Amino acid sequence: MPNKTIYVSDDDLPLFQRAQELVGGNLSGAVTTALRRFIELEEGREEGYEEVVLKVGHNGVRQVRFSGALIGELQDDDEHRMARYRVYRSRKGKYVMHALLADWTDYPTGQSGNWIKDLTNWRRMLGVGDPDWGDFVLVIVDSIEELKDHLPDKLYTRVADIAERPPIEELDI
Repeated sequence: MPNKTIYVSDDDLPLFQRAQELVGGNLSGAVTTALRRFIELEEGREEGYEEVVLKVGHNGVRQVRFSGALIGELQDDDEHRMARYRVYRSRKGKYVMHALLADWTDYPTGQSGNWIKDLTNWRRMLGVGDPDWGDFVLVIVDSIEELKDHLPDKLYTRVADIAERPPIEELDI
């Protein structure tokens, strides 16, 4: 097996020592794992993918992470329910549907008993950022057709059209 020498600055030595402790002494294995992850992320970025972190479950208590590209989204709210859908193409060619489905009757009103304190949560009241309540649904499929029953028709039509095209169209101009 060929040997490679890596020169480490004095400032970075504690980082390498800590990595070696965490992997039980096999620093080569830690470096190889880190390089694989780095290459995967950078090649994905070059191809138009990014790291995606999504909430899953009731009130988003779990999180999942993958490399993907957003190909469509839709917010479909009415007086009874909030529904937000996003569809991603994963780097490995799967399709990921993420939905937030919540009834307005479940909207978390202030529980403190102090209405002034509850009003200070203006970000939630104004809808700034992603909501942190409701049911966060994740569906992973091999083909876009398998998402038909999980999406509103207008979003399905849009993402099915996008899915037929390459993720990035190279222009020779």
